[in-house]
Amino acid sequence: MWRHIASNALTFLIVLLFLVGGVIAWGTSQYSAEGPLDQAICVQVRSGSNMRVVSNELAEQGAISSAGIFRMGADYSEKTSQLKAGSFLVPEQSSMEDIVDIVTRGGQSTCGTEIVYRVGVTRVTAQVRELEPASGRFVELASFQPSEEETPAAYTETREADDTQYRVVIAEGVTSWQIVQALNSLEFMEGQVTDIPLEGALAPDSYQVRPGDSVAELLATMQTSQERILADAWAGRAEGLPLASPEEALILASIIEKEASTSDERFDVSSVFINRLNQGMRLQTDPTVIYGVTEGRGVLGRGLRQSELRAENPWNTYVISGLPATPIANPGASSIEAALNPSNTDFIFFVAKTLDPRDGHNFAVTLDEHNANVAIYRQLEAERDAQ
Repeated sequence: MWRHIASNALTFLIVLLFLVGGVIAWGTSQYSAEGPLDQAICVQVRSGSNMRVVSNELAEQGAISSAGIFRMGADYSEKTSQLKAGSFLVPEQSSMEDIVDIVTRGGQSTCGTEIVYRVGVTRVTAQVRELEPASGRFVELASFQPSEEETPAAYTETREADDTQYRVVIAEGVTSWQIVQALNSLEFMEGQVTDIPLEGALAPDSYQVRPGDSVAELLATMQTSQERILADAWAGRAEGLPLASPEEALILASIIEKEASTSDERFDVSSVFINRLNQGMRLQTDPTVIYGVTEGRGVLGRGLRQSELRAENPWNTYVISGLPATPIANPGASSIEAALNPSNTDFIFFVAKTLDPRDGHNFAVTLDEHNANVAIYRQLEAERDAQ
């Protein structure tokens, strides 16, 4: 009899193990299978939230088929404690495994309503925009210049919302003084900065920030980013460049940033200056003269005077030989890359193709070719002035 009982118990245990194994296999399959979403959604994870709250909200939005399996999968993958606050775009048909990764990965928020402060060369603008999950495109709700225009209602309403995200976008070619002035003016950031970072030391980029963040800490992040970009580019530089250090590369990159009208021509512009340096020619570039006048504190707002072109200062490349004493702006990664990997050309000269700087430049090897290009440009100026 005992043998019969033992046999039945063993059979029951085997069946139970098969059933448990089947349930685990089914749950695993459900966790990694395509999800029920028929279009992308924006999922908000509030600060202090937990995986139970998030899983229930996802189930209510129809993003997952089972809140329980979602939580078990997060526990099994040891990601439950890694939940990050923010607003995250969940693409259509995302599996539960994918969604767990999205809400625990960290990094910048990828959707929702945000206020973007754009620090440009000539102005600072504020933009309120919202991501439309279905299309993946941002819809602009308002845009204005904080120092000059009336604050739109959409901006005020968005500022008062708890889930609003903030972003600071620094354009290539902005000076360190301009960046500090812009950040100091943002009412949601803390700590006025008086010491201006070295010119060229701040990486132009898009930075997600939060109310109460420190201006000094954001500047430190920009500096660390620029150091990494410069170090990586220097390590991959072309051979035989007339640049003795990463600092000299940064100086050249800042000039390229100011002179190149299009992204495609950065490497050709770089080749002109590299060729001039190799031949012992002066760089003779107007942006360095402008920096000598303004020292990066604002926009000149007028044409250069002959006296300024002849003035002796550490930046006037019509007067000094070689590179100016410091960068003349904060160059982006593309200009740093161009400075260290120029096109292989014999170009020595360039001049704008048209009166619209977005059309780029005409490049030339000889002075005669350059003079012909200049004559074309002067004719365009004359035709404009005659209208």
